[in-house]
Amino acid sequence: MSAMSVQEETSPWRRLWASVPRAALGNLLAKLVIVALGLAITVLVARQGPRVQGAFALFVAVEAGLLTLFSGLGLWLARQVSRQQAGEPGATLPLLRSVLRAAVGLGLVAALVLLAVSWWADTLPYAQLWLLALAAPFLLLVPTATGLWMGQGRMWPLNLAQVAAPASVLSGLAVVWWLMQDVAWKTPTAVLVLTAWVSGKSLVAVLTAIYALHDSARHDEERAPASLVFQGQRPRWWMEWGFVATIGITNVISLLNYRASLFLVEHYHGLAVVGTYSVAVTVAELLWLLSSSVTVSAYSRIGHPDRAVSAAMTVQAVRINVLSTLVAAPLLLAGAWWAVPRVMGEAYVASVEPLAWLLPGVAAYAAASSLSAFYTNHLGKPQLSGMVASLSLLISVSVALALVPTMGAVGAAIGSSAGYILAIVVAYAVFLRHAGLPLRALWTRGAHV
Repeated sequence: MSAMSVQEETSPWRRLWASVPRAALGNLLAKLVIVALGLAITVLVARQGPRVQGAFALFVAVEAGLLTLFSGLGLWLARQVSRQQAGEPGATLPLLRSVLRAAVGLGLVAALVLLAVSWWADTLPYAQLWLLALAAPFLLLVPTATGLWMGQGRMWPLNLAQVAAPASVLSGLAVVWWLMQDVAWKTPTAVLVLTAWVSGKSLVAVLTAIYALHDSARHDEERAPASLVFQGQRPRWWMEWGFVATIGITNVISLLNYRASLFLVEHYHGLAVVGTYSVAVTVAELLWLLSSSVTVSAYSRIGHPDRAVSAAMTVQAVRINVLSTLVAAPLLLAGAWWAVPRVMGEAYVASVEPLAWLLPGVAAYAAASSLSAFYTNHLGKPQLSGMVASLSLLISVSVALALVPTMGAVGAAIGSSAGYILAIVVAYAVFLRHAGLPLRALWTRGAHV
């Protein structure tokens, strides 16, 4: 026993590595592939010039707003499925069908709004939002359908759907540029990029939904006795529309927390500065690779009905996320300082200083995904995540409004970092209160609920 105690005391990193969910490593590997594909797309776009990169970044930000606004459907499904995994009776196929129908319907409504904006706008990228409108009914299928596998804690189909999207986009870009190499000068590069982006993602979305329906039916057949026992009224997402809507609004606020600075920079300094700053943002958010992988893989267990189980899993995830990002941040900065101008062009030297200001806040905010999962999947209170994200947004925008006019992208980065750091302190305090844990729980093993 004494030898074991000495080994435990002298091997904290071994204990930390052992505590990483195995599924998180698979999800991390998938995310590394996604990042490699995403960086390849970014490099291809960025080398067309900062203005094209800026237009692409803003277009993708609008698309992300669409996806996050209706992300509550997928997370509602994940919550229901995780309860079934914990022993509650019920079938998944009816739940999946209902949320997929809702995703298509809401996508059609969003398409009308995007068409109106595109008709009214005359500048990049807003005049091209009609492309996003055509894809809107399909794009919502992926974040909705993957709620099935998130709730089950099954990573490989979720990973496959996430990897397939950028792979399809990159393939589409290669094909389009090959086919149009003789007439590419007649077609704006930005339009080619955006067309390949929405086409590839739409194709993957439809295939993901089809597979999810098939997989859900098979899963229900395997656990048929448990699903047949369920005699009560089946849960319907519209019966919990407040929960779904709150998640959507919360996630939009979170997205604004990440992307509002891009639009502020565009307003004061134009698309070219947005292009270089968006590269800094993209590189900084690479720190969230491990944190998001840990949270996704642990999402089902964080949603466990037992508070002690859920809180312990959340603390473990937060500990892993914060320590890993603190170690990785200086290495990422050094690598970016050397690689970004060489790979993307000398114009992107301007992205390195904003990156240095972004990294402290991004590293601290790595804990947010796991804390948000606790609020949403265990407590059923996504409004707590909204509160934290709103606080971060308020701080970051207030600081950025004061600094961006004179400091440009650096001012935006300082504002974002300040918002992340102050908000995560509040988020952790809220978690401790609801989990019934002491402050020392983050760094002390054996802190009990």
